[in-house]
Amino acid sequence: MGEFERIARLRRAFAAEAPDVALGIGDDAAVLRAGADVVLSVDVVVEGTHFRRRFADEATLARRAAMAALSDLAAMGAEATALLCAWVLPAELEEAAFDGLVAGTAAAAREVGAVVVGGNLARGPGIALTTTAVGRAERVIRRDGARPGDGLFVTGEPGAAALGLAALLAGREDEALLAPFVEAWRRPRAHLAEGRALAREANACIDLSDGLLPDLGHVCAASGVGALIEPDALPCPAGFGAAAAALGEEPERLQLVGGEVYGLLFTAPEGAKLPAGATRIGTIEATPGIRLCRGDAVEPAPEAGFDHFGG
Repeated sequence: MGEFERIARLRRAFAAEAPDVALGIGDDAAVLRAGADVVLSVDVVVEGTHFRRRFADEATLARRAAMAALSDLAAMGAEATALLCAWVLPAELEEAAFDGLVAGTAAAAREVGAVVVGGNLARGPGIALTTTAVGRAERVIRRDGARPGDGLFVTGEPGAAALGLAALLAGREDEALLAPFVEAWRRPRAHLAEGRALAREANACIDLSDGLLPDLGHVCAASGVGALIEPDALPCPAGFGAAAAALGEEPERLQLVGGEVYGLLFTAPEGAKLPAGATRIGTIEATPGIRLCRGDAVEPAPEAGFDHFGG
């Protein structure tokens, strides 16, 4: 059973209606009613699965873990209010490393105007950082609102962080050509301001954690629509092609399936007011499925993306 089949099974098992629950399992975050909707999400990064200790110092890794959780609030159009942190740490972790984890988490909270209000510590064989992000939203953006004819947009630069990860895995993070993309992996930001700006404009939204194609697939499945992507319209940072070539990577593949950029993928009708930095990359269609359009040529998009249990 793959990751997404397991998530669907959990959604069925925990399905329940309650007066204070506006939205349960199945979107980027859950939503509780309390005047403005309370938006909740949880994310975990695990040593050996999401990172290796040599990739960055502890402060950078902890900030990155918090931003991953906060990105889910951004996708819902919420502002962040609080964080809870549950950490598994090895017994031999040095105090300086622990202080780094604290400093990185505190830095992330300050950047978004949130506070750390609690958590838990436990001993384990490696570092695992679980972050619960709490926010509020006047209007929640869900995955299931995409409509045929909507424009398809991204914020950020899909593929940049994936290229940085490839450089880290190759041990080439110090090369000048690759350094900007390593920084993109090490220091993501949650696009909270963009998400709030979209709260009254977007029909659907998701954060780009698993990769553009798999995350778009979640939106299309939830909304009962398809999509046409123009790969040539994808934002491409300076030096991206040359850096990808240096690592033997194909740039378009990184842009379409590379994860962990933590920008937003959203749909909006014509005339919507868009946040600065948003790039139109395609159109929502009534026919199910995701297709790629290059000039007059149209082809099905490849099935790809990271799955914790399916590979």
